Amino acid sequence: MTPVLSPMVGKILNIQVKAGDKVQEDDTIIVMEAMKMEIPVVAPGTGTVKEIKVAPGDMVDSEQVLAEIE
Repeated sequence: MTPVLSPMVGKILNIQVKAGDKVQEDDTIIVMEAMKMEIPVVAPGTGTVKEIKVAPGDMVDSEQVLAEIE
């Protein structure tokens, strides 16, 4: 299982995948807002999205697990 981690403190704007979706390394999984900028959070590797652990509007901490890929 590979965790998808938040790169910084911010707010989840948009989730671009759902559980069961196949993703390639560097595909955008989640878009978050931090420091008034939109930050794409990308897949760290190729696999299938196992679980999304956040929802739009959630505030997240740096290094928080946002999703898991297997």
